[in-house]
Amino acid sequence: MTRLLQEHFRCSDEIGSLQPPEQAQAPAGFFHFGPGTTLFAHLASGAAAARFEDAQMDAFNAAEIANGRCHLPFDPSEAIANLLFERYPGVGHPPGVGSVWKRAAAQAYYTLRPMLPVGVRKHLQRSVVGRSHQAAPSFPSWPIDTTVERALDTLLLLAMRAQGLKRVPFIWFWPDGYSSAVTMTHDVETAAGRDFTPTLMDLDERYGMKASFQIIPEHRYDVAEVWLASIRDRGFEINVHDLNHDGRLFSRRDEFLRRAERINAYGRQWGAQGFRSAVLYRNLNWFGALRFDYDMSLPNGAHFHPQAGGCCAVRPYFLGDMVEIPGTAAQDYILFHILGDYSTRIWEQQLAATAAAHGVMCFSIHPDYIIEKRARDAFQRLGEILAAEHHQGERWFALPREISRWWRQRNAMSLRREGAQWRIQGEGAERARIAFAEIHEDQLRYIAPAQTATQTPTVKANQGSPLCP
Repeated sequence: MTRLLQEHFRCSDEIGSLQPPEQAQAPAGFFHFGPGTTLFAHLASGAAAARFEDAQMDAFNAAEIANGRCHLPFDPSEAIANLLFERYPGVGHPPGVGSVWKRAAAQAYYTLRPMLPVGVRKHLQRSVVGRSHQAAPSFPSWPIDTTVERALDTLLLLAMRAQGLKRVPFIWFWPDGYSSAVTMTHDVETAAGRDFTPTLMDLDERYGMKASFQIIPEHRYDVAEVWLASIRDRGFEINVHDLNHDGRLFSRRDEFLRRAERINAYGRQWGAQGFRSAVLYRNLNWFGALRFDYDMSLPNGAHFHPQAGGCCAVRPYFLGDMVEIPGTAAQDYILFHILGDYSTRIWEQQLAATAAAHGVMCFSIHPDYIIEKRARDAFQRLGEILAAEHHQGERWFALPREISRWWRQRNAMSLRREGAQWRIQGEGAERARIAFAEIHEDQLRYIAPAQTATQTPTVKANQGSPLCP
């Protein structure tokens, strides 16, 4: 289990004391892993539950430390992957999968969708999705889920206990000592939204932000090179948003592959590094056909989305060869038109939670839905909040491509002991910082690096005796 912790924390490969069971033949199910953390995996002992609500066993209490190793009743790599890649019950399916009625209803809905007013569409969407906006599923949690980060912290804590360590150095999650990150994205769905993009860029810049625009290549509106150039010339980013936004990208494997070729071609033509699917529909088993540096199609928790599920993470991770930047902020359409909430209350809760977990707050604001005054006012209030946070300087405000580039660089970095010092090696190391994970009152806490532009990525190995009892 050295690799699981080393890949996430980029810590020394001297950490590696987690021992999964030799075999776990019981059906996979839900179980607790310490207070407030519920995982889904196979258990070697104890009873896992078929439903999240019925989980009772706490696998943390079943962990045993002996001979410098922590023996677990489950495979932690499986448990983390089951969340990140949505391999747990209740995830749901994209259109084209399910009953004949559901497939027909979804196809009819997306055929008519471009011609329907938002007021009519939101009611039809609830009917097609077959879900009330009055209740959210209990898993993933709402409005944000940090299960993956909490579980990894607990695993590191157990590994440190097994080896008698009090402090462990690791490469901090964000460059230049930033505590967390924010990225703004805009999916352009209609010609009206396209025509609103200059105004939206003005608003973004007013609040000190640049953003990415996800563009639909075919059928929805004319995509003129002069328009794309106007976005690039102002320092904004262009990505590919599905192919034609008809909701059928994942309807059949052969159809997906055919469309993926065209999507990849548009990515090359536009110089786009990122992709996002329409309505966040997804089949993660097929994503390997997409040729992009990063993807933004997985929500943290897919509450009130047509396809349920969520990755339960607030930090980027790798989806095959692509960096996955999870959608951690509630989409504007859901807030305004499904929940009827034009306040910034939920966004503020999510901002606080992602900051506490040192994650990324990835917004998805559609120009199409903030043209009308009430919605635009809500976005402007959000902009004021983000501008204040930007001024404080603790969050890294970055384009998605910058986050992807950093996460790739960090993933290739290594932490090496050189005599009396720890040193970060690898491309981009000049922006990297060394932090510490420390056991304090039986809890894991981070000692984050100071945010200074001149700090060198080295720390004396005897500071706090890292990797020592």
